[in-house]
Amino acid sequence: MSAGHHEPGIVARPASEGLLRVLVGLFLAIVAIALTFRTPSWFAAAIVLVSLFAAREWHRLVREPEARERLQGHPFHLQTIVTAASIALAVTALLSPLPWAAFAFLAVGAVLSYLLGRRQDDNPAWHAAGVLYIGIACVSLVALQALALHGSAIVMGLFLIIWATDTGALVFGKLIGGKKLAPAISPGKTWAGTIGGSITGALVFTLYIAVLSFNVVLAFLFALVFSVVVHGGDLFESYVKRRFGTKDSGGLIPGHGGALDRLDSTFAAAPAMAVLVFCLHFNPLFGGHW
Repeated sequence: MSAGHHEPGIVARPASEGLLRVLVGLFLAIVAIALTFRTPSWFAAAIVLVSLFAAREWHRLVREPEARERLQGHPFHLQTIVTAASIALAVTALLSPLPWAAFAFLAVGAVLSYLLGRRQDDNPAWHAAGVLYIGIACVSLVALQALALHGSAIVMGLFLIIWATDTGALVFGKLIGGKKLAPAISPGKTWAGTIGGSITGALVFTLYIAVLSFNVVLAFLFALVFSVVVHGGDLFESYVKRRFGTKDSGGLIPGHGGALDRLDSTFAAAPAMAVLVFCLHFNPLFGGHW
């Protein structure tokens, strides 16, 4: 789950934990920005590393209680390795002369994960879905950065929309509160936080486009609409966690939970942006003077 969307009944966090959350968030943002403007191989390597931890959390999250107890204490299990390996092969293929082979590797990984889940009588469809959920997002990010015109700038803009939308949702949700957006899925997500997050994301992205001397009016409208995808990614992971009775996907990132908790919005927004850029030939930088 993204920033600021918590389950009911949770005790307020102490100020020290809030400070830790901010500091860790800033550190992660700096690392992400630095990698975004590095060579595609560096960016792809970082994405593959992140996918390993995200895969581990996903397969633990959707596991049946009996299988969860059986694998207790094992940091990585076979389905995690299958998912991470298929994503690594997919990203490698993407940067090769045969980029479309990336989807073949993801498909094979999903089939293998399904068969493993079926063999263990352990939610095979959910395990297979995890390969595609994480894999398509990772491939989309690498494709945007490596293959799109001005790819690093596009990915930077994407990150800004996501981060600003999540942060705005946290701030406005806490300050205003009010009616819940989808209490059955995410009891902590309010209409005020959702709208405030969308406006914040649109304003930050507009400022980014203004610095690049591009069309700020179109940028604002685009980010405002695109933020709906960001919120959708958050709601989807909230649904999955609620479906399997889990509050956080993990504890990898201090103050933020697991990798899935931090990346749920990105896993929805990256494929959406890739479709716009590669399938619809949309320019998310809106012209201007590069």
